[in-house]
Amino acid sequence: MTKSPPLPPPVAAAYRYCETVAALNSRNFSYGVRLLPSGKVLALTAVYAFSRRVDDIGDGGLDTDVKRERLAGARALLDRVRAGAVTEDDTDPVAVALAHAAGAYPLPLDALDELIDGVLMDVRGTTYETWEDLRLYCRRVAGTIGRISLGVFGVRPGAPDADRAAEYADTLGLALQLTNILRDIREDADNGRTYLPAEDLRKFACAGPDLLAPGPEADFAGLVRFEVVRARELFAEGFRLLPLLDRRSASCVAAMAGIYHGLLDRIARDPSAVLRGRVTLPAARKALVAARGLTGVDARPAARRAGT
Repeated sequence: MTKSPPLPPPVAAAYRYCETVAALNSRNFSYGVRLLPSGKVLALTAVYAFSRRVDDIGDGGLDTDVKRERLAGARALLDRVRAGAVTEDDTDPVAVALAHAAGAYPLPLDALDELIDGVLMDVRGTTYETWEDLRLYCRRVAGTIGRISLGVFGVRPGAPDADRAAEYADTLGLALQLTNILRDIREDADNGRTYLPAEDLRKFACAGPDLLAPGPEADFAGLVRFEVVRARELFAEGFRLLPLLDRRSASCVAAMAGIYHGLLDRIARDPSAVLRGRVTLPAARKALVAARGLTGVDARPAARRAGT
């Protein structure tokens, strides 16, 4: 196999910066990418570092106007990447890495514009009446990452149903985001945010002033399990992506998605745990799930469940 030529030093340094961002902020990311070729790993770290920057702007304690200004700056960065206006000696390492990745892989950069649109919904304090309302938010902040990651993975030549790959990647992102919303119910409520649809809260008598202290009529466990069923349906649809990918990319996706699927199972077993704090998987369990995905053990059953 012919080795890729070495990266120019400024580009290599930019990718090292992005790798550091990923390592400091997401162990799940590192669990998943271990078997990918190095070029794909680097491209995904660039996408991650940009996404992390956008998320941090939205989640930070800055004034709303400052957040809007900085998100506009992130959008301007994307415009420069699209225009080919980022040079190797640019002072922003994320811009350098993302521009290089976009030159190496067919990244749908418009997906990152949608990510910014989703974070702006947070900045505005958007609330969600129905699942369809929340679905739009989830597509913007997570389905977009699935679609842009697909640009790095690529679709296996001759794969059946290949024209639906982006749809499946988007749906898998929705499954991960809904799992995140369930995991973070307490943290979000403490920060004055409730993402679950208002109609679902009413259905289970959980629409009171304090979601963390449901009243005697509330069926909080029923609410959580209702959303778990929805997330599992999204996972089942999203896992249809796996047979469309090459073995290493499918294993990467199975590893990362498997960790979130395991987290969802943990929440389903004890719905009230999300009221006590953020639910997590033990590191050893994460490592096991990731290892199973990386060796294809979890990918094959998931593909069979998807009807392939």
